[in-house]
Amino acid sequence: MRALHVITGLGVGGAEQQLRLMLRHLPVRCDVVTLTNPGAVAEGLRADGVRVHHLGMRGNRDLAAVPRLARLIRRGAYDLVHTHLYRACVYGRIAARLAGTPVLSTEHSLGRAEIEGRPLTRGTRELYLRTERLGAATVAVSDTVAGRLRDWGVPAARIHTVPNGIDPASFRHDEGRRRSTRALLGIPGDAFVVGGVGRLVPGKRFDLLIRAVAALPDAWLVLAGEGPEATSLRALAARLGVTGRVRLLGECGSTDAAPGMPAVLSSVDVFVSASREETFGLAAVEALAAGLPVLYAVCPAVEDLPSGHAPGACRVASPSDTPHLAAALTSALTHRMESGTGRLPPPPAVDHYDIRRSSRRLMDVYAQAIDTEPPTWRAHR
Repeated sequence: MRALHVITGLGVGGAEQQLRLMLRHLPVRCDVVTLTNPGAVAEGLRADGVRVHHLGMRGNRDLAAVPRLARLIRRGAYDLVHTHLYRACVYGRIAARLAGTPVLSTEHSLGRAEIEGRPLTRGTRELYLRTERLGAATVAVSDTVAGRLRDWGVPAARIHTVPNGIDPASFRHDEGRRRSTRALLGIPGDAFVVGGVGRLVPGKRFDLLIRAVAALPDAWLVLAGEGPEATSLRALAARLGVTGRVRLLGECGSTDAAPGMPAVLSSVDVFVSASREETFGLAAVEALAAGLPVLYAVCPAVEDLPSGHAPGACRVASPSDTPHLAAALTSALTHRMESGTGRLPPPPAVDHYDIRRSSRRLMDVYAQAIDTEPPTWRAHR
């Protein structure tokens, strides 16, 4: 089987990095097309041996991109097209249909009122639904997203939940890595360190973490990620007098001097996700794999599981209340002091979200999509 993955861009982001990890574990020959921005993840994919095409799309209304993509699909003689992210799903479904190739899409970022961090409009929803009908199936990254698709009117039979995945072994806690990463970041070995991961945008509410750490005189904060809020977060830390105890790392692993995500998680003592909304919560699962206690406001990766699968994760009822969050962090500090290291055994949730398991589930969807290919599509080849 040969598959072509079509994605809106390949800058550093959750969907982009998840695509790269998934391709390492799919037993399928895959190429990738990025409509725009062949960034850092494109370089990583090429290093993995994946062929990456840049379509050079000039904007949302560059309709000429559709026939260009259709020609690329025909030339590649792909058995399947798999699209990711809103613009790629809309254009990719149309192009695959013109090329006579079955197509399915993964919905990574459908929130209650936003999609990919942008407000949902009636037009956005209508275009999504009209093109969704052109595909053989739609994959949701969580049961929460699957429910939202059903609420939109996508038939339940067309929706398949294939959760995001991680490589658990890569996040296993390592004391040597903890010491070396803290030394690199200039953090004392015995300090209590709070961690946060994600794009630095308002919806992630990283300002709350800075305020909570400011309320705890001996706590430090490590934030991994890049985004438009970086400058305002640094300014907030300065106003609160905690610049010396806050580390904004930028993108993890983006340079030789920047620690990777496993190293960052080894260096912290508790992980916090204060996001207003999440469609999965991959960083929280990575933190659980690293043996960290996790405090969260919204996390489908935890909330969709049966009770007891993620005992190290605790929902913070009022994450926007700085004293409430500070109290939860104080409780985590107390647990660390009582247990010695504060590290927990990886819970069942970690195995549940093993990328190998997710890749097997995705292969089942691929097989079904190809088996149910409409005869009229075959006739167009």
